[in-house]
Amino acid sequence: MPPATTRPVRVFSQDESRLGLLTVRRRRLTACGVHPLGPVQHVCEWFYVYGAVAPTTGERVFLELPYLNAYMFQIFIDAFAQAFPDSLNILRLDNSGAHTAQGPRWPEHVRYMRLPPYCLELNPIEWVWRDLKDALAWRQFADLDAQQAYVGGLLCAYEATALQSLTGYTYLVDAINALYL
Repeated sequence: MPPATTRPVRVFSQDESRLGLLTVRRRRLTACGVHPLGPVQHVCEWFYVYGAVAPTTGERVFLELPYLNAYMFQIFIDAFAQAFPDSLNILRLDNSGAHTAQGPRWPEHVRYMRLPPYCLELNPIEWVWRDLKDALAWRQFADLDAQQAYVGGLLCAYEATALQSLTGYTYLVDAINALYL
């Protein structure tokens, strides 16, 4: 049996989302039978936002990186570990190839738990990405730097209570709180 830890335990949901200059389209109110119209930009340049959110507290780490691969995932893990050095941190991950390729080096205070394959509905951070893309809907940016600056502002503006509201699935919060009993 492993030795008991005296560190507090934090559970995070982790995922990545691709954002870019290709316009995010969303529904608009129109007359019956009329397709929504809006400016569309067809530029295929993008970046990725890596994120981890604690559903019980709204604590988070977001990192904008140029690619989705094992090397960039390791950069995220290292940044995440530095953000929460005094607790035992559990990351709930999907089965992305970036998470499994080349076996990431896990800091001693970070553990992971894999979600079942093809179960996006079990990862509450997906709602953060949806909310972020709703804020980007129908917007056009002159270049990727302008969009990254705008997205950075949106990510910094998220308050803990908003992130708790987006990610606080009842079953998950109850299970996490059961850890402390």
